[in-house]
Amino acid sequence: MNDRIEKSEGEWREQLTEEQFRVTRQAGTERPFTGEYNEHFEDGVYHCVCCDHPLFDSSSKFHSGCGWPSYHSELADAGIKQRFDDSFGMRRIELLCPRCDAHLGHIFDDGPPPTGQRYCINSVCLEFKPRQG
Repeated sequence: MNDRIEKSEGEWREQLTEEQFRVTRQAGTERPFTGEYNEHFEDGVYHCVCCDHPLFDSSSKFHSGCGWPSYHSELADAGIKQRFDDSFGMRRIELLCPRCDAHLGHIFDDGPPPTGQRYCINSVCLEFKPRQG
């Protein structure tokens, strides 16, 4: 991306809460069923908490019961990066913000139509902006 955001660890620590830093910059995971957006279904767009990059439209959000906000697709121009994550003795696909490399969560092939995918995202990685008008 042309508008790539790169900051030092100190700059990220200054900008983010301790939990936001742990999850987004150190690939942590928030506890299930505790996130602000787990049961949030207002109309709008979810952005990266680190760099404000738009990631998910509320129309793709669904109740998965897994304990984290779940989306069946990303915004068409979100460009979320994927890479293999072999931590915890299993292979998963990690999701990263394309603009700042923030860890967002993981993607699984157990979601609803139309994609069959479940973007399982930590609430603490997101900032919700209601749709205007």
